[in-house]
This record gives sequence, C-alpha cells and structure tokens, in this order.
Amino acid sequence: MSRFTLPRDVYHGAGCLAELKNLPGKKAIVVTGGHSMKATGFLDKTINYLKEAGMEVQTFEGVEPDPSVETVMKGAKAMQEFQPDWIVAIGGGSPIDAAKAMWVFYEYPDAKFEDLITPFSFPTLRTKAKFCAIPSTSGTATEVTAFAVITDYAKGIKYPLADFNITPDVAIVDAEIAETMPQELCANTGMDAFTHATEAFVSTLNCEYTDPLAIRALQIINEYLVKSYHGDKEAREKMHDAQCLAGMAFSNALLGIVHSMAHKTGQPTAADISFTEQQTQCTFPR
Repeated sequence: MSRFTLPRDVYHGAGCLAELKNLPGKKAIVVTGGHSMKATGFLDKTINYLKEAGMEVQTFEGVEPDPSVETVMKGAKAMQEFQPDWIVAIGGGSPIDAAKAMWVFYEYPDAKFEDLITPFSFPTLRTKAKFCAIPSTSGTATEVTAFAVITDYAKGIKYPLADFNITPDVAIVDAEIAETMPQELCANTGMDAFTHATEAFVSTLNCEYTDPLAIRALQIINEYLVKSYHGDKEAREKMHDAQCLAGMAFSNALLGIVHSMAHKTGQPTAADISFTEQQTQCTFPR
C-alpha cells in the first residue's frame, strides 16, 4: 500500500492571491522572510485580503535563510500568545518551512525539537490552526510538500523534517509573485525544481500517481526555464506551476542521493551563525 497526500486546495494562476479573502477564520498570523515581500507589496496585499475575510492579522517577519531552531521557537511563542486559527506563510522556502515547524510547537508547546527529527513521527495537527502556503520562488515547492528544513546552528546540523501532517491545507501558487524573482534566483530555483522532478521519477517509491507529475514538470521546465530566466511572464507562470507539480511528485515519491548529499555539504559552520533576537519581529498591522 502507498499513500498520496496533497493540500486540500491548490489555487494557481496570476492573481489567485485574492483567494485569501475566502478563508474562513477569526485570526491569522502571517509568517514571512526579509523585505522582498514587503518591498513588492505582496505582504500588504496578503494582510489586506485576510482582513477582507474578516480576520484579525498579526505578522511574524524576518525569518532568515536556512531558518534556525531559535526562530522556530520564537515564532511558535508568538502564535501561542496570539492564538490564530490560520497560519499563512509567504515567501521562499525558508519562511514556509519555518512556519511549518512553528505550527507544531504552537499546537504542542511541550514538544521538543528532538521529537521531530524522526521522519513521520509528528503529532496530529490542526487542533488549533490550518496552514496556507504562498511561494514567492519557483523551486522548493514546500507549499505542497510534507517536508521542512530547519537548522540547529548550535550543533551545526541541518535537519530535514518529514511528516504528512505538515502538508499545507491550502497552497496559493500565484504567478505574479514569481515575476519578482531576480535572474540568479530564477535559475537556481529552476534547477532545484528540475532536480526534484528527476529524483521523484527515478525514486524507488515512484508510482503511477507520481510519475505523471514528475514527467510533466520536466517537460515544462525543459521548455520554459531559459525563457523564465530572461523574464518572460508566461514562462515565469509555467515554471511556477512546474515546480509545484515537481513538489507534488517528490513529496509522495520522496527524494534520493542528490538531496542527501546537498544536506550534508550544506551543513552550517560557526561562521554561518547569524541569528540574533533583532532578526525577527512580531507586529499587529494597523
């Protein structure tokens, strides 16, 4: 027997961020990274759409690249104080991954990070909140996957967390957000999506449900990655969809030696430890 798990709803296409207006709830916390989503106006759009849905909104900003255990715990504390019924993460893979881990500690404050490093051992979620993920890059596909990568800088270890419980409830794959990526990020994330699709296709856990997704993702990437790199808007939308398809495939077929090596070669050193209390902030937008 095999399992195939995806978000309950996946909205895609330019302008689909507006679907946030239809989320039912009373409170939402928006988790994001540095300043890119604020600078491009998408953070404000997210907040305003959630308010149109009738929700009180709080933000947790400043999640760093390769998010730390400390950031996760700080975000979880903010959630415990605010008590949201929606966690909305917008940005690249880092803020979405961090928000997934925060979600666990929000619902289970007494849990220990060490409890989560065994794959597929998470407690049951959705006792307090549901999760909506909005990617700004076209590579990680964390908006549709059962994975998150969190770094323990004190130990110098990058942990890939895995459990179907952290698969988001709603994914919003809005091509307009992907148009803001600079060329280098477009290229790097595009190759990440290509690797995801390839590894899913050759995985020993591939199946009739995952292969069509992986193959179609590879076809789209082959046709549109270079055009996307050069700023073609249609190609950006195609790549945003392709990386999501690749994520659907590898979240269920799993990955292989390429990502295993990447996690090891990407382990942090003492020089990488840059987390400070000032890097993240929690605010109530007026």
